[in-house]
Amino acid sequence: MNTVIGKDSIIEGTVQVNGGLRVDGKVRGRVSVTESLAVGDTGSIEADLIAKIVVIGGKVAGNILAKERIELQSKGMVEGDITTKNLIVEEGAVFHGMCNMKESVPMAVPREESDEVDIPSKP
Repeated sequence: MNTVIGKDSIIEGTVQVNGGLRVDGKVRGRVSVTESLAVGDTGSIEADLIAKIVVIGGKVAGNILAKERIELQSKGMVEGDITTKNLIVEEGAVFHGMCNMKESVPMAVPREESDEVDIPSKP
């Protein structure tokens, strides 16, 4: 992991990491990571997420796009839609949303009205 957001930290806004990110604190806004994103047991994210690999042991409220895979650990909770190539769900995990699994998942799609990236919409 290149970057760690500690247990007592609160971040609001856009978080962009070139490499890996672990979240043990709270993040609200938008998160974009080029490699893996791990949400620890104490981690809480209220944001749309884009990463290569996403591992969730805490709470996520937002849509998730993962190029390779999403892992929902036994204490993980997700409220939002997910798009990924591979999905792993451990017993006890909670997922409220829609799942779209594709053989090839783009990392991001530019929004028409700005230069920001957006998670692709459901087909």
